[in-house]
Amino acid sequence: MSVSVVVPCHDSAAWERILRAVGSVQRQTVPVQRIVLAVDHNPQLAARLRAERPELTVAENVSGGRGASGTRNAGAALCDTDVIAFLDDDEVAEADWLARLLAPLAAADVVGTGGRYRPAWMGRRPVWFPEEMAWAVGGHHTGMPAVTAPVRNVWSGNMAVRRAAFEAVGGFRADFGKVGARSRPEDTDFCIRVARAGGGHWVYVPEAVIHHDVPADRATFGFFVRRCYAEGRGKIELRDVLAADAGSGDTLSAERDYLRRTIPHGFLRHLRGGPAGLARAAAIVVGVVAAGCGAVVATVAGRSAPSGRMPPPPAHTPTR
Repeated sequence: MSVSVVVPCHDSAAWERILRAVGSVQRQTVPVQRIVLAVDHNPQLAARLRAERPELTVAENVSGGRGASGTRNAGAALCDTDVIAFLDDDEVAEADWLARLLAPLAAADVVGTGGRYRPAWMGRRPVWFPEEMAWAVGGHHTGMPAVTAPVRNVWSGNMAVRRAAFEAVGGFRADFGKVGARSRPEDTDFCIRVARAGGGHWVYVPEAVIHHDVPADRATFGFFVRRCYAEGRGKIELRDVLAADAGSGDTLSAERDYLRRTIPHGFLRHLRGGPAGLARAAAIVVGVVAAGCGAVVATVAGRSAPSGRMPPPPAHTPTR
């Protein structure tokens, strides 16, 4: 299978970080037909990439709203390969990353794959941080599959999808995703729509590893609480944005299973772990409460919005 890799970016100050991500793609053990740098509303960055890295393809998200969703779509539009893979600009892929992601696609009923996120703490990891909620900093969390397995969704920064399946659903929803302080799960929405449209399924491949930067300002308790709140709000907004789709089904069953199994097990385990364990148990409680508050706010907002649809987020610089 031929494969292209799309790397979305937007910040000129992240130049070295962007090139580090690109370098990890260039070192893959399987050939990559095209590396696309998708630039979000930053013509200066796009011009510099074209001038200094002519071997790369540069796409610009200039016509639509700001955000990771529209930027990934702009990059994917320049791909003509069998498979499109996505890697974020604050990530470094291990050398066999693509080979691992591509392997399950040999089965015709697999529409896409995703891999493991390993947090790369740029400072000291907080002692209170619970592994069960590592998703708050973009990491593989306790409770995710330990072996290759079918899943409802994978994450967009470590993903490979058949190009035909991507195009069949029109890519990511350009008006739904991560913009400014607003974080909505565009990758979950995308995976659900792709699976429904093609009748196939996604596969999680824990051996397909990327290392995701966690800067010091994301290792604070305040960031953790805000991120949990945003997650709870975003998942209700996901439910609402899918509600109009035919046969929307139970879109939040994975979240309920996580709350019933992973969270109680982790809480009880940490209670037996001394002072540090007690701090992690307390963080779990605070995180779940914050997510619940976000869910309540989104539910109220959804009921007051026209036709039950969530209002669009403000146009700010995209973040993850």
